[in-house]
Amino acid sequence: MFGLRRREAGSLPRTLGRLIEGLGKQVPTGVQPRRGNPDSVVDCAVYHGGSRRPGQLHYTHAARQAQRQTGAFVWLGLHEPDEATMAAIARVFGLHELTAGQAAAAGHRPAAEVIGDVTRLVLRTARYVEHEELTDTSEVVDTGDVTVLIGERFVITVRHGAAGSLRPVREELEQRPALLAEGPWAVAYAVSSRMVDEYLDVAGHVERDLEALEEVAFSASKPPDIAHIYQLKREMVEFKRAVMPLQEPLQRLLDRDVVPEGLHPYLVDVRGRLGRAVDRVAGFDDLLNSILQARLAQVSVDQNNDMRKIASWAAIAAVQTAIAGVYGMNFEHMPELGWKYGYAGVLLLMTGAAVILHRRLKKAGWL
Repeated sequence: MFGLRRREAGSLPRTLGRLIEGLGKQVPTGVQPRRGNPDSVVDCAVYHGGSRRPGQLHYTHAARQAQRQTGAFVWLGLHEPDEATMAAIARVFGLHELTAGQAAAAGHRPAAEVIGDVTRLVLRTARYVEHEELTDTSEVVDTGDVTVLIGERFVITVRHGAAGSLRPVREELEQRPALLAEGPWAVAYAVSSRMVDEYLDVAGHVERDLEALEEVAFSASKPPDIAHIYQLKREMVEFKRAVMPLQEPLQRLLDRDVVPEGLHPYLVDVRGRLGRAVDRVAGFDDLLNSILQARLAQVSVDQNNDMRKIASWAAIAAVQTAIAGVYGMNFEHMPELGWKYGYAGVLLLMTGAAVILHRRLKKAGWL
């Protein structure tokens, strides 16, 4: 027992010494412990020579590393950051406070503008929402926005909404080192290309919805309600606001000398595909207007048919009412008033008049 206590007493100083030595290795003097990125940071990486540098970096360390290497840049991906996070990022990358504030807010219109050494490109995202049938509350197209801030050594993508995930864009671009070597503008091109591809994908799904709606528009069994068509028209207005305003900002970028020469043909290709998407969306709008006008005309025709049927039956009933009204006046001298079969004769007259009038109205197409 005494020997055991001596060994325990002797091991205590060695244990404390190893603990202190380990703490000293973990936090050296004068070095701050590495911080983790905020929750809004989806990914942060440094790219150099068309390839991604290894390691998970805080955006502050990534910015410093990119500054130390010639031709390197940082791609910082954010999803719905708050104003405090964007303000901290703005201080690291030298962004204007208004630019950071705009990036933190959602619901922007497509735009392209140059603020100092930073180009701000805003695109709308779009996603088709699957649904079994169209109702007056169906959500067909879900939209959001993504802001791309392009600097000399960095590109920051800020996405709002569920649509337009940029992870596939990053994965695809990392498989194309020659394109990625063009720098931050390669990311701007890849994001723009991805958004336009999604516009065309959504347009394909919407076109099938419109074809189905057109088929049942004149269906006698279950024609669509006017409210359903209006709901789809509202969704198309939202989709139209995402696609059509992008033409002018994209053309403005091509007209200015801000895009590297090697990426100019790629953006021209994006502009061409965007033109096809714009044409399809404009065609959808015209087709929806035609379906709506046709359905309104059909409703008017159905109402006219109903009114003619009501008027026809009212005319048939008016004959019976007129005969009954005459014989209900109780005059002493009336035709066949004292006839034994007068009651049966009047009923026969009323029935015959109703049958003849019914046949004439049915032949005329009123019944």
